[in-house]
Amino acid sequence: MKRKVYDKEGNVAGEIELPKVFQETVRPDLIKRAVLSDMSKEYQPKGNYVWAGLETSAKYRGRKESYASLKNRGQAKLPRTVRPKGRMGEVRKIPSAVKGRRAHPPKVEKVIVEKMNKKEYLKALMSAIAATSRIEFVTGPSRNHKVSVDVPIILSDDVETLSKTKEVHALLRKIVEEDLLRAKKGRVKRTTRLGGYKEPKSVLIVVKDKNSKLLKSARNIPGVDVVDVASLKVSMLAPGTFPGRLTAYTESALKELDRLEEIVLHKNN
Repeated sequence: MKRKVYDKEGNVAGEIELPKVFQETVRPDLIKRAVLSDMSKEYQPKGNYVWAGLETSAKYRGRKESYASLKNRGQAKLPRTVRPKGRMGEVRKIPSAVKGRRAHPPKVEKVIVEKMNKKEYLKALMSAIAATSRIEFVTGPSRNHKVSVDVPIILSDDVETLSKTKEVHALLRKIVEEDLLRAKKGRVKRTTRLGGYKEPKSVLIVVKDKNSKLLKSARNIPGVDVVDVASLKVSMLAPGTFPGRLTAYTESALKELDRLEEIVLHKNN
């Protein structure tokens, strides 16, 4: 399976054979599990102060023999704050009281990360990469990318030397202008408490390593993300658990995919 290679001017500079990882079977079930696992690792850990709502002088005064007992006084026998001369204060400690403890607070010991076996995650990652070469996934209703060239898009290594955003934007406009406009026009302001903006995903550019200039020069283009091969995640290739994101690989990154098994299995998660 061969694909055209585009140089930094957006012109066809030759052809290249795709690695065998693109021949993998697409497994949406594994991809969904891997994306949910990636998302769970970004959750903020929850917990509460153990003594929240309990740091008070309130105590239970229900026993008949206790000092200042509430028995037979027509009042609820609940823990109340201590006041001088045996008087009763406000109800505290219980969940229904003002400034009382929470009934079911977030538990620190709760496991919020959904772990996944490394070999299973590797299979999902290879499956998600293979989906980027299937036009039916890329342009399907789940992803809805607007593209008129063969997928995936292959860029020459000189593209990684582009240090200005306008240069990268000009390159992408020559190849996938319609999809860039779709991402830009689809940007809407959130009305929920999350705030910020929500924008559709456009091209994901995969480079060889973290020293590439593209990591900075392309990150401000709406819908465009850049990642090196070692940091590649299934959630980037299949946002929202739907495989087939429009992806562009540099020639060096394409060669690194042959070492994908080694990179994933030796990564410290």
